[in-house]
Amino acid sequence: MPSNLPHSDRSARPIHPLASFIFATRWLQLPLYLGLILAQCVYVFHFWVELTDLIGAVMGNENALKHILESVSTVGAPAATKLNETTIMLVVLGLIDVVMISNLLIMVIVGGYETFVSRMNLESHPDQPEWLSHVNASVLKVKLATAIIGISSIHLLKTFINAANYDIKTLMAQTGIHVVFLFSALAIAYCDRILTDTQALSRGAPH
Repeated sequence: MPSNLPHSDRSARPIHPLASFIFATRWLQLPLYLGLILAQCVYVFHFWVELTDLIGAVMGNENALKHILESVSTVGAPAATKLNETTIMLVVLGLIDVVMISNLLIMVIVGGYETFVSRMNLESHPDQPEWLSHVNASVLKVKLATAIIGISSIHLLKTFINAANYDIKTLMAQTGIHVVFLFSALAIAYCDRILTDTQALSRGAPH
């Protein structure tokens, strides 16, 4: 039998049972993604609870106001007694934080399933995310790192808005952690660019 078979003939050869079994084990990740979907549901519930309390506090509901003030209070700091601009801003930033974490979950669930488990065949779907059309493990890591920076920025902004209730060590620590996230994302993006350029050069090199 000739060894130089056409590519179509080689790809038509049956897969070894062991290789097929090993490849099928990728479906073990499915419960993990389903668990993240449940976590997404928890975040949706938490978002609506916080939003309902905020609206109730504005409308004069004492229980809702108490819950809002407790949620934005800092340990060791005097508790606020009324709803003011700073309190509302902290609650809204908390809601934005929930939304950004939810977006991060969507990236992990959809991108991870598409990359590591099975194709979704969403090419003809009108709501297909733009980033999903060219997603791979490297692109997913860069997008996740960018999303984590956004979440860290929200947390840092909440801390600086309420900076009077934090000591200098806490402020410096949170700032340092945020800077580490920034440099980590830059490093991941730089490595991805090197890999992309190397692949482009290898494809363009004469055989």
